[in-house]
Amino acid sequence: MSGKREWGVIGGGVLGMTLALRLAQRGHSVTLYEAASELGGLAASWRIGDIVWDKHYHVILASDSRLRALLRELGLEQDLQWVETKTGFYTDNKFYSMSNSLEFLRFPPLNLIDKFRLALTILHASRIKNWHPLENVLVANWLRRYSGANTTRKIWLPLLRAKLGANYEKTSAAFIWATIARMYAARRSGLKKEMFGYLPGGYARILSALEKKARAAGVSIRTGCSLRDLERLERVSLKFANGESATADDVVLTIPCHIAAKACPQLAADERQRLLGVEYQGILCASVLLKKALGPYYVTNITEEWVPFTAVIEMTALVNPSDLGGNHLIYLPKYIAADDPSFALSDGELRDTFLAALQKMYPAFDEKDVLAFQVSRVRNVFAIPTLRYSAKLPPMATSVPGLYIVNSAHIVNGTLNVNETVALAERALPLILARSGTAARGAYARV
Repeated sequence: MSGKREWGVIGGGVLGMTLALRLAQRGHSVTLYEAASELGGLAASWRIGDIVWDKHYHVILASDSRLRALLRELGLEQDLQWVETKTGFYTDNKFYSMSNSLEFLRFPPLNLIDKFRLALTILHASRIKNWHPLENVLVANWLRRYSGANTTRKIWLPLLRAKLGANYEKTSAAFIWATIARMYAARRSGLKKEMFGYLPGGYARILSALEKKARAAGVSIRTGCSLRDLERLERVSLKFANGESATADDVVLTIPCHIAAKACPQLAADERQRLLGVEYQGILCASVLLKKALGPYYVTNITEEWVPFTAVIEMTALVNPSDLGGNHLIYLPKYIAADDPSFALSDGELRDTFLAALQKMYPAFDEKDVLAFQVSRVRNVFAIPTLRYSAKLPPMATSVPGLYIVNSAHIVNGTLNVNETVALAERALPLILARSGTAARGAYARV
């Protein structure tokens, strides 16, 4: 690396913020560009009713070592609150608790053999170290092999459809492995019970502290800057939709793959094809502020196809209601394809459909208890791990000297969460720094 360089980081989510901070801490001049009016991306907060809380549901596990290290650096880790939570299932139009081993054994929808095979599937997945072979097997086929047809039909497929929609049919078994691995890591992390953590103040507090630290390290932050196109001349030239322009020695794009491909016409044809081949899952996520709690579960998994949302996430089964003005907050996520027409539905239309389903699920629910209802819409939430996904993903260092693409699609052996996002930033940093400074000579290898 040839001394201090000027970096541009495109995308002000947790990934971009962490990369910008780390680059500045190593003595570089860094400008962070974000298209929205505020930083945070999927971790951003908003006002709902009289409170400010996260747009999407997040939880911190004891095993989230990279995120906890960042919180420690920000002086926040000691404020984490750990709560023992419960997990529920809504199946056959009934609620069942699945919060411990005894409740699992009593779970009526499955017979004893089905439960045994389900438990063995989870145990087997938790012990797999080499996940690469799982990328060659469709997730539904892998689950049928280990859990059997009945358990797959009653439990696994509804859960896969809830998270992936029809895309589950082309998703590899690495997806379910990563999901199980994260939860098992939490069990091995030192806490004796399955507990989830949160920070009072939510991610607004985390993002504020991270932004403050980045600015103190010298990062210049520009919001309202949506990248229009990028060109490598003597330096990397950036043009934004608001008419502004800038240059930098090196640029890191943390934006979705297809948007990066569109903005960078100088990319090689193979790179563009790989980037455009990455498919994303979208989400409609309703935040509902209530006067009263709905039920005892932090997460209620739903296997009934008539329910229009993926799950019920009762945030105040984890977060103390006093942090939310004495109110109760639930999330009703609906995972859909990035081009699903449901994105065009208004908040009012979704409110009518979602609240009607809540009324049917929870007879004691009264719409008069709803203080606020608003929907976040994101078309590109996470990349779908299709067959042989890691082999098809383009490398972080591109064929354009000084240009790097590092985004959540590069989380190839984990699920999308803030801990994995921070870990990706820390993993990518030495790789891109090792190649920085050679751009003018075109001498670096591919990451």
